[in-house]
Amino acid sequence: MIRKPTPVDIFLLILVSLIWASTFLAIKVCVDEIGPTWLVAIRVLVGFLAILPWIAWRGLVLPKGGGQWALTLSVALLSIIVPFFLIAWAELTIDSGVTALLMGMGPFFAMLLSHLATEDDRMNLFKVLAVMCGFAGVLTVIGPSAVGGLGDHLLAHAAVLGASLCYSVVGVFVRRVQGIPPTRFSGLILGLSAALLVPYALATGQPDWQGLSAEAIVALVYLGVFPTALGYILRYHLIRTIGQSYFALGLNLIPIFGVSLGALVLDEPVSLSLFVALALVVTGLFFGQRGARQASPPKASTTAATP
Repeated sequence: MIRKPTPVDIFLLILVSLIWASTFLAIKVCVDEIGPTWLVAIRVLVGFLAILPWIAWRGLVLPKGGGQWALTLSVALLSIIVPFFLIAWAELTIDSGVTALLMGMGPFFAMLLSHLATEDDRMNLFKVLAVMCGFAGVLTVIGPSAVGGLGDHLLAHAAVLGASLCYSVVGVFVRRVQGIPPTRFSGLILGLSAALLVPYALATGQPDWQGLSAEAIVALVYLGVFPTALGYILRYHLIRTIGQSYFALGLNLIPIFGVSLGALVLDEPVSLSLFVALALVVTGLFFGQRGARQASPPKASTTAATP
């Protein structure tokens, strides 16, 4: 059963939002040098190795039964393999700030999906207004008046929105996986993903390892340790304790952090359209928070995962 967020929960939400916002910056630094396939494979492998000592100490916990294994594999596909590749591929052509802004659709997708798939995370008037603001923000970014060369970047925009939708869908599955603590569950899905991604990357050929810059190497290690290992531990912990909808609301900060980091570190342009989209997302966050406050007290869910 989910509970009311505490000050510690709110701090963790802000922390994971900042960590994940920096993901798009780190990807932009190294994706041109190593390519999306190897970037994702190395990121996942490093993330798994970062969690492995904890798993070795506490012991590996495996899913029980075919249904739980199917759910676990679905989480690995929808929270790691597919969205990681879509985001990395998209950033070959679009800025990290635009990517972060489009990923801000995740909370709004999550509110819709949680309403349809759970009993304790329902929509209300303010959440509906939040979703409308979110979609308006996306239209501001991908509209012809907002971003020049729409035909050149439409597939990249769609890839990012697809990754955002993956994260929203997987939040429903996470609460259905039972009996595995968050850290060990993170390690399990990272291990499964690495077992699939590394052989595939090897089959596609080798990148120019000696030609990698120091910045790209640091970015790859950072991606594995912080957004992947630490970020996913916090994600599953918060989803199971405060609910997917409230967790997703906190992640509305990602576009703000992401656009700011892209402009400050990579000198990416910040157009008027991005400011308008950010304003819409922040407004959506406000409405979503009001909706969360007005929601009825959560009922015990028969599908809630064991912390």
